[in-house]
Order: sequence, then C-alpha cells, then structure tokens
Amino acid sequence: MKTIFVTGGAGFIGSAVVRHIIGDTNNVVVNIDKLTYAGNLESLNDVANNKNYFFEQVDICDKKTLSDLFERYKPAAVMHLAAESHVDRSIDGPSEFIRTNITGTFSLLEAARKYWMTLDDAERSEFRFHHVSTDEVYGDLEGTEDLFTEQTPYAPSSPYSASKAASDHLVRAWGRTYGLPVVVTNCSNNYGPFHFPEKLIPHVILNALAGKPLPVYGDGSQVRDWLFVEDHARALYLVATEGVNGETYNIGGHNEKKNLDVVKKVCELLEELAPEKPAGIHRFEDLITFVKDRPGHDVRYAIDASKIERELGWSPEETFDSGMRKTVKWYLDNRGWWENVLTGKYCLERVGEADGYEVDSGVEAS
Repeated sequence: MKTIFVTGGAGFIGSAVVRHIIGDTNNVVVNIDKLTYAGNLESLNDVANNKNYFFEQVDICDKKTLSDLFERYKPAAVMHLAAESHVDRSIDGPSEFIRTNITGTFSLLEAARKYWMTLDDAERSEFRFHHVSTDEVYGDLEGTEDLFTEQTPYAPSSPYSASKAASDHLVRAWGRTYGLPVVVTNCSNNYGPFHFPEKLIPHVILNALAGKPLPVYGDGSQVRDWLFVEDHARALYLVATEGVNGETYNIGGHNEKKNLDVVKKVCELLEELAPEKPAGIHRFEDLITFVKDRPGHDVRYAIDASKIERELGWSPEETFDSGMRKTVKWYLDNRGWWENVLTGKYCLERVGEADGYEVDSGVEAS
C-alpha cells in the first residue's frame, strides 16, 4: 500500500484517476484541490467515504501548506494534474494560467524536492513526481500523416499551452538539476463522464437537449485525437507506478476526428438515445451553427502512443464509438450532476453563493 498525492483530483481527469486508484488498487489517495469553478467534489461521491481517500482543499501555490501535507501523509508519489486548462479562458485572462500552471508547479516541485531529500535511499529511489501535460504544447501538425512523438519540438500556440509547456520544462529541469525522480505524460483530448460543460462534447450534448445552437469554430475541420478518460486514468496510474525515471510518455486514443464529425456523432447518438426533442426541433443536427474561429486555433493534433504501448503495455480499451456511446448515455442518466453544475449548486457550500455555468457559453474542447 502506497500513499499517492493527486493534485486537481476534483477535476475531470483528476477525479477519474482518483476513482481508478481507489476502486482498482489498495493505495491511499490524498486529493489536493483548490476547488476552482472546474473542481467538483460530486464527481467523487462514489469514493468520498472510502477509508483510503482523503481530501485537502489547498492551492498548489501555497508552498507552506504543501510542505505540511508532505510531512503529514508521506507520499510515495505525486500525480500532478492541477491546472487551468480551457484555451478560450486563457485567451481572455491569461494571468491565472501563468499563476497556477507555472508558479503552482514550481511550488509543488519545491515542496516535493524538500520532502524527497529527507527520505532514505530506498524511499528516494522509489519516489515519483508524475507531471500530467497535454499534446497542445507541441503546437499543431502540418501533414495529414504526421504524429506527435516524445521528441516533437515544443511550439505552443495559446496562453494555456504556453503555460503548460513552461511547467513541463520546470519538471524536467528539477529532474536534471536536483535529481528529483520525474516522469511526464502528454495526452490527447479527453472525453467521458463528469466532463465540465465548457468542453466540446458535454457542451454539445447539453445544448442539444436544451434546443440551443451547437456552435462550431470556423468550418469544424480542426482534427483532434480523442481519448476516453477512463483509459487515460489507467495509463496515468501505470506511468506513475511503473514509468521509467526521467522519461516522457505520449498517451492517445487512436481516434482522430474533425470537430464537426464529433458534433455530428453526438447528434447521431442523441437521435437514438434521446428521441424526444425540444419543441420545434426536427433533427439535432439542424442546431449546428458555425461561428468565427478563435485566434491561433491549432488545426490538427495526433498522438503517437507507441512508446507507452510498447514499454508499459498500455492500450486504450474504448473505441471512439463505444466511448462516445458511454459518454452520451452517462449525461442522459446523470442529469442531477450536470444540472448542479449549470445552477452552481455544486459549489454553493464552499463559496457561499452559486456560481453557475451558462450552457451556451464557450464552444470548444481545446
């Protein structure tokens, strides 16, 4: 049994990681989350009362409190997922992305390094700092057959991806300069249950159910590689526990799709699974609306995940069709979860007032 810190464990991917570790291993998880608008403890209801689960509401920029947590829980690994991650928000307000993604990662690295230095030789060799990043740090691909590999040069296009690229460099520098055992993963676009409604797939599902426009940037030809979040959670745990010190692993779903085709797939599944439409709607696809493209929008992402498959034995279990069906069905079956997000009820107790999310704001996943 090991104790694992998961930062950002109340977020979309982080909560999937927490659920996987608690549900499928005997390890202890300490979820460290500031609980910004995208942190939702209702995503962890299934594990909240488990004896191996602990929650600490902490800002990763708070070095003193982080150090106290390391001393109290004595983790064997850190899985660092806490980040601001929405591109449109980074364009409108980049400062919080710089603070959280760069300064926060620095604070966590320093707290981890100081704790690691107190361990004995065996414990130090087993410790891992796993930094979870994105394929957006690579920029976009020109050729239709090109893939991002672990050696692809960084060329971030947005304040979000630039801040993540900076944090990646910090982690590798702490590994090289101080000897801190680090691993880095870069993943493609995730989708699945508990995805916050500002992202493309849940946004389209909820807008369609409400009879609202389904906004698509430009002509919808941007290509993304889609990865089911539970497949990603398995991969992240595998890297954290079996990844080689100093290595980077790309994680992708082998599902390259144009954004427009993703939206049409959601509409197709809703026609089957939710045939009773809002008044005046003949087909869900009729709600598709093309809007002005955003600044610096990357055209194509695609991941070469052969390294993690070859060296650690991971491969995705879900196809795009099976994962999308599970996702759409989950949103249809879990109306209470996303209604609490839309009304702000999910964060009412922690902030003292509702901070609801407007379902028809925001249009893209990444």
